[in-house]
Amino acid sequence: MQPVLSSIVFCIRHEQILLLQRRKPPFVGYWTGPGGKLEAGEAPYQCAIRELREETGLVAHSPQLRGVITETSPREDFQWLLFIYVVRTFEGQVLSDEREGRLRWWPQEALPPMPEADRHFLEPVLALHQPPYQASFQFDEALRLRAILEFSPPC
Repeated sequence: MQPVLSSIVFCIRHEQILLLQRRKPPFVGYWTGPGGKLEAGEAPYQCAIRELREETGLVAHSPQLRGVITETSPREDFQWLLFIYVVRTFEGQVLSDEREGRLRWWPQEALPPMPEADRHFLEPVLALHQPPYQASFQFDEALRLRAILEFSPPC
């Protein structure tokens, strides 16, 4: 089973984070960073910039790669390789047609319901003084998180 390649972007502004409430499976109704699948020939960095612009209207400047994560399940339709970016410098106004979901800025200390994996990886992803976060999240058939394997970079 080949993983789906995807970029996710967490925009930070004044200790708030821009999140999207998902309208599409998996995890409908939960909040996560805007993002989407890489297009043919597209690098994860390019995907992050494009997806942020398409889903929010914001133009990212210097997205920082902060995580590389796999999410796997016995289900063939749930095999992901995620490139997680953080953006602190951007321009534009948040505009959305809400096809992908509703957008809202949230205080980092009071986050809404997020998929369990996202809630787990968000803190190390936002720790910009640390190396990028690397992990594998393993789910069961019902997409319940069953195991997390975290990988530390060599010293």
